[in-house]
Amino acid sequence: MKGEAGSKLHDEKPKQEGHIWGSMRKTAFILGSGLLLLVAFWNSVTWHLQRFWGASGYFWQAQWERLLSTFEGKEWILFMLGATQVPSLCFWGFNGLLLVVDTTGKPNFISRYRIQAGKNEPVDPVKLRQSIRTVLFNQFMLSLPIVVIFYLLLKWRGDPCHRELPTFHWFLLELAIFTLIEEVMFYYSHRLLHHPVFYKKIHKKHHEWTAPIGVISLYAHPIEHVVSNMLPVIVGPVLMGAHLSSITMWFSLALIVTTISHCGYHLPFLPSPEFHDYHHLKFNQCYGVLGVLDHLHGTDTVFKQTKAYERHILLLGFTPLSESIPDPPKME
Repeated sequence: MKGEAGSKLHDEKPKQEGHIWGSMRKTAFILGSGLLLLVAFWNSVTWHLQRFWGASGYFWQAQWERLLSTFEGKEWILFMLGATQVPSLCFWGFNGLLLVVDTTGKPNFISRYRIQAGKNEPVDPVKLRQSIRTVLFNQFMLSLPIVVIFYLLLKWRGDPCHRELPTFHWFLLELAIFTLIEEVMFYYSHRLLHHPVFYKKIHKKHHEWTAPIGVISLYAHPIEHVVSNMLPVIVGPVLMGAHLSSITMWFSLALIVTTISHCGYHLPFLPSPEFHDYHHLKFNQCYGVLGVLDHLHGTDTVFKQTKAYERHILLLGFTPLSESIPDPPKME
């Protein structure tokens, strides 16, 4: 028996090595192909985008200079409006539309894209009011003071409200760096908050919603809001000494993306929220934003075995993926 077991283990080891080597070759092929396509199309795409940016650049530069003239000597007010009020308007404007569906179940052409069927139909009003109070507290009592410190750091680095707007290529570079830093910082801070020492007292609050909705993306304990929601988004602009225009677009984009990740609806032509929705459902999978570090650390292996993973794509039609890729029937 021992000889048979040893022989089986000996046979399995080359298979495992072959599987790993095959995965590495497949990954290298995909990345290499993607890199070749990127190089082939980069100049063409950026040329067209640069033409658009350049054509409208004079208009935006003129508007920016007009704003600087209006707030001359009070640039800190302009900074606070751009770094807090514009992103907040994006957040509440988007979530206001989603809350209509969450609380009424209508219109049906949106509610039919719900990921977790039977959950939040409609959402519990008491739980919702409590969550909105927490979100408002986090935004006004925590985010505002931190943005003031953020402004002082940027002033120390340079002037975030200088007269010349960043070029299109520079903004793309900034956006890539901001995204990379956010992915790394959010993943590791999020995993840390799932440690038993921190989970019960801090992160459990956010996970009260096993079927999330958009507005609870900022529903968190104050420590989590600062460490895991704000710092990963702020560090990139501080390191890059970013212009206010880049900061406003980055903060607005970050809030829209986290709202989509939590919204509970896999809507057509929007990024898939299946990844983070599964995290709220199962707690111990899918910690990151992009999923890159989850793949490297193996914290998405269970997710990859589910129908949710098959549905984790950009929906380019109008048939809900829950219908085209349904869950297997439950065993009775």
